Amino acid sequence: MSDNREVFNAEALAEPGKRVILVNGIPASGKSSLAVELSVKTGWLQLSLDGIKNPFLQRIEGVDRAFNRRLGQASYQVIWSIVADAPQGSTFIVDAWFGFQPKEVLVDYLTQAGVTDVLEIWCQISSHTAGARYEARLGERVAGHLGAEYIPELKILAEKAQPMELGPVYYSDQEKPVDIDAIKQWVNSTFK
Repeated sequence: MSDNREVFNAEALAEPGKRVILVNGIPASGKSSLAVELSVKTGWLQLSLDGIKNPFLQRIEGVDRAFNRRLGQASYQVIWSIVADAPQGSTFIVDAWFGFQPKEVLVDYLTQAGVTDVLEIWCQISSHTAGARYEARLGERVAGHLGAEYIPELKILAEKAQPMELGPVYYSDQEKPVDIDAIKQWVNSTFK
């Protein structure tokens, strides 16, 4: 019996863990475009907070900021449930503004999902550009997202927001064209 246990433990240690690339940044920082491009280049599944939340916003009327926040938290939980249910060796690109909840929440979800390798792409953006991008897309957003009243708060957030730093971080200057090939090369050379 002890021989079987040793073989099982040896096989478990030999299995690759799950890998996650956090594409992080404040709203309107270019996360989603970057994450989609990276997914196309790598073939890895891209999961986004808005991708999960928006179908609910399309069906629920009268969403206020507090409910939007709860829906965001639930969507965030869905992302990590999907990662948890995936087989070992899976790699995911997760697009979200991770600073909307305490860092400990993310650490708990990563642990519960069995993630063993984390990289982060930080979408750095100026407050002016973030405000302009957010304003430009107001007419395209699903009802229930915050409107123009959020722009002053977003600009303040842009000045102080920081990456999660749970693993190596690539700083992507969103004021310049994104070099997705350079990002892919960094990801491939940095993952264990």
